[in-house]
Amino acid sequence: METNGAEHVHDVVVVGGGQAGLAAGYFLRRAGLDFAILDAREEPGGSWTEYWHSLRLFSPAGHSMLPGWWMPAEEGRDYPSARHVAWYLAEYEHRYGLPVRRPVHVERVERADGALRVLAREGTWRARYVVSATGTWLAPHVPDVAGREEFAGGQPHTVDYRGPEEFAGQRVVVVGGGNSAAQILAELSQVAETTWVTLRPPRFLPDDVDGRALFDIAARSQRAGGDGGRPVEGIGDLGDIVVVPSVREARERGALKAEPMFERLTRTGVAWADGTALECDAVLWCTGFRPVLDHLAPLGLRDGRGRIALEGTRAVAEPRLFLLGYGDWTGPASATLIGAGRAAKATVAEVTGALAQEG
Repeated sequence: METNGAEHVHDVVVVGGGQAGLAAGYFLRRAGLDFAILDAREEPGGSWTEYWHSLRLFSPAGHSMLPGWWMPAEEGRDYPSARHVAWYLAEYEHRYGLPVRRPVHVERVERADGALRVLAREGTWRARYVVSATGTWLAPHVPDVAGREEFAGGQPHTVDYRGPEEFAGQRVVVVGGGNSAAQILAELSQVAETTWVTLRPPRFLPDDVDGRALFDIAARSQRAGGDGGRPVEGIGDLGDIVVVPSVREARERGALKAEPMFERLTRTGVAWADGTALECDAVLWCTGFRPVLDHLAPLGLRDGRGRIALEGTRAVAEPRLFLLGYGDWTGPASATLIGAGRAAKATVAEVTGALAQEG
């Protein structure tokens, strides 16, 4: 329900309307709770609306679903595109009538007499429980490398990349040893002179391993460790990069040979510790993201790594707060579509039980 004043009151407020927030909304709706989802974006689809055009999921559509509705296959593609996933999320939101309010720019969450208050530019919400599901896309990470301010060329991050066309004919250094770097390099290398730089030699997963196997491995490993047993083989034991078709093709033509990380940037390029230098037009940082948690700063929960101590998905020092979708530390594969759903189910079950005890 809503008050007649400026403060809106709910059992639960979910901050973030991407895949994790929608998964939470599905289970909150099933539980019959009064809730709202606050999303900063102008349109549905989460961060998938902002990814580069050629991005592909690591799993077929049939294994890339939120709870309740299998993702329809995308015509002509075994692995769905980012555009298809954005469409799916928008349809999912409509299909289940989820109460998403947008754009709502949440600025802070604070304690308020046995509840939590969510303050945004657009208004104030009060909730008995808050689920933070803001993801990582809006907090790109670039390592602190000497000479970054001296380099005269471009320094886009994964978040800025849309396609290879703007780099055609250029010399580009791609930094990063993960899936984003490999997929982007695969297409950039067809139109530009590319050099791949990684902290350690890139590790490709076996060709027959995709997102389906990755989630199963992550879930088994967490269960084994959580039960006090010896963890089974994890994703990190197999490799880092999923060999989707574009990556396989680039690997076969020799475009995915990596150099060690350079020591510094110069005005015209990059330089290694042994004196080797390379001139380039751009350095593309495919160096990951950090969780978007600034809105939780008033609660004083973050540790030296920028994370919040959790039991499951519940904050240890603030039991009215839950975190969803930030990576394996908030549930196995929780930053994936299928993983977000499983983490959300457990979270909402815990919220529902807590509300029942409070009466």
